[in-house]
Amino acid sequence: MSVFAVIVGFAIMMGLLLLSFPIAVIMVVIGVVGGMLLYGWPLVESMGPVIWGVQNENILTAIPLFILLGELLLRSGLADKMYGALALWLGRLPGGLLHTNIGCCAIFAATSGSSVATAATVGTVALPALGSRGYTPSRSLGSLAAGGTLGILIPPSVNLLVFGSLANVSIGRLFIAGIIPGLLLTLFFMMFIAAESLVRRRGGEVEDYTDSTLGERLAALKHLIPPAMIFLIVMGSIYLGIATPTESAALGVVVALLFVWREGKISLMFLHQCFRQTARTTGMILLIITAAFMLNVTLALGGVAQTMTTWVASFGLPATGLLLALILFYLFLGMFMDVLSMQVLTIPVALPIVTAIGVDPIWFGIFIVLMCELGMITPPVGMNLYVVQGVRTDGGPFRDVVVGALPYALIMILFTILLIMAPDIVLWLPAQMFVY
Repeated sequence: MSVFAVIVGFAIMMGLLLLSFPIAVIMVVIGVVGGMLLYGWPLVESMGPVIWGVQNENILTAIPLFILLGELLLRSGLADKMYGALALWLGRLPGGLLHTNIGCCAIFAATSGSSVATAATVGTVALPALGSRGYTPSRSLGSLAAGGTLGILIPPSVNLLVFGSLANVSIGRLFIAGIIPGLLLTLFFMMFIAAESLVRRRGGEVEDYTDSTLGERLAALKHLIPPAMIFLIVMGSIYLGIATPTESAALGVVVALLFVWREGKISLMFLHQCFRQTARTTGMILLIITAAFMLNVTLALGGVAQTMTTWVASFGLPATGLLLALILFYLFLGMFMDVLSMQVLTIPVALPIVTAIGVDPIWFGIFIVLMCELGMITPPVGMNLYVVQGVRTDGGPFRDVVVGALPYALIMILFTILLIMAPDIVLWLPAQMFVY
């Protein structure tokens, strides 16, 4: 297949996306039509076993389990108590409750695996407190939108699961690889908040903060025990080789149910709401993954990856130059596509290109997720921007969220460049794992 044909096919998919066709439908249509043009109906018939194989993939069972884990914490009220506890500890730092936004997002991300759920949950809890203490809307909303993106980097992450299934790499190593970058990005966000706050103080701006005694802060630590225990059990079992990612997800759900029961929240209605939302989200994700594998059959037999690899290699770009070009490419895509669409459309083509020049696929998985994070806070299709705007109650302009999130988008780009220069930030911890 020629480079021109690949570019035309990609342009057609982009055009259909802009016309609001569902991404799963687009991939199935392109995969089936392209397969028929290349090899006729027998290729289309061969997609049946592919669909069966995807739906029977054991590792994908972890997706509904991690989604259910986040739903249990969200609907039980544990996230509200977690925010209050962090506010007592972080509220006195320069930036006050803005640090609490980032810290709470990071902790909730370590149990939910969803960026949208993280932004919506923490935003619902935080915005009333931020508004009553006089924080400007752009700073409040921007920190929530950016903090929410940590949900797809800090493990467990549904997006890392999707990458692992599409790229056929170890989910456990991907999860472990996301820990240090996730913590560092959280730290960089908080450093920016502190620096901005200090500048504002010098300009005469008075900032409210949370005052509390040491006893109150120590007493509040009990509300951080549930997410901390869930994270340690899930990630510890993977790191030590005790459980696979799917088994660790099941362990996390069991522990979460125990904490919800202890809170007295268990009821048939509660479980019905959690299971229903989990099924709805899982169905959407698995439908897209199945469609992606159907498209991959046509791409693989058509030699698309080999064609694009040869074409890109002809430019003679070094690995660093290619990765910088990919940052610009994904920055552009993120303005018009959602996270899952970016992943399933680009991974089958981009992964062979970067691995051919020596880029580790585990490192590239973290790179892809960072680019997806960036897409979630870049207009006009930044999902987290709309989620945070949707939970605010003052009816302010959408511009507030966009302006507030832009500094964090720049931090993400600089952080990605740091990972390009020092890939061991990603690769060191997975190299210490026992198995999986």
